[in-house]
Amino acid sequence: MSKKAFITGITGQDGSYLAELLLDKGYEVHGLVRRASTINRTRIDHLQLFETGPNQRLYLHYGDLADSVSLVKLLYHLQPDEIYNLAAQSHVRVSFDIAEYTADITGVGAARILEAIIESGIGKKVRYYQASSSEMFGKVQEVPQRETTPFWPRSPYACAKVFAHWLTVNYRESYNLFACSGILFNHESPRRGENFVTRKITIAAARIKAGLQHELYLGNIEARRDWGFAKEYVEGMWLMLQQDEPGDYVLATNETHTIREFLDAAFGYFDLDWHDHVKFDQRLLRPAEVDLLIGDYSKAKAKFNWEPKTRMKALAEIMAAADSKNIRQATAVL
Repeated sequence: MSKKAFITGITGQDGSYLAELLLDKGYEVHGLVRRASTINRTRIDHLQLFETGPNQRLYLHYGDLADSVSLVKLLYHLQPDEIYNLAAQSHVRVSFDIAEYTADITGVGAARILEAIIESGIGKKVRYYQASSSEMFGKVQEVPQRETTPFWPRSPYACAKVFAHWLTVNYRESYNLFACSGILFNHESPRRGENFVTRKITIAAARIKAGLQHELYLGNIEARRDWGFAKEYVEGMWLMLQQDEPGDYVLATNETHTIREFLDAAFGYFDLDWHDHVKFDQRLLRPAEVDLLIGDYSKAKAKFNWEPKTRMKALAEIMAAADSKNIRQATAVL
């Protein structure tokens, strides 16, 4: 009998890659989607083969991390073997503008799922994954950052993630849940949201090359980040839940690069000089910046032999190529 997984945030970058991975492994996959007046499931549209027919293995359910009753009912009905909580208000800069909403969905949302696990009676059988974030390290207290590095969050988003992270630890210890937190450093892909800086850059570079755009406005381009490929990171999520004992793990590349370097890679793919096109916009600065992130993934390497394969320059080129292809296809239709 195939395993059953439940994914919140299935329509996002990580959720779509994870759904692919689990379906390839023979899982029955259930995803939580929010009701909206417009349907945005483009990242999982290619999985429609699994959505219908006698061999259906992908199911979508309406629900919300703000609605605890629906979560309890859904988990009781589904009885999943694995739960991956990937849903969040995940844009750091935006979290300063909607701090209360970010705290409710990103932080308290995790509490609702953990409580739903207990109330639905599945705590003894289920394995739970919490999406933690390198943003929790914020004003970093150690270089590189590892599982034992103290947190110093620098945004409402990061504060909410710290709450969810420690609550996961607390429920693991209090209820003997198999609960893991993956402290993932920045992970990107062609499916990254268009309002995140890496995707803003690769889309702009592709549009500038095509003559559809001339300028790109950015904030702090000196911030240093540890960038990896999201498709590889979701495999790490899955591996965490396959271990004999639960734990918390950093997934990273152990390399750090500035946004300036990412600009070099993305614009360089098109033989463009970003200095000719990038302008500074003070409104895009964070009230409190995270200056340096670089993760030590040695625990994940030792425990389940996970390590990144794609580095920053190759990642930027993968994203730039995908956005260029999307633009060519869109303009061909017009």
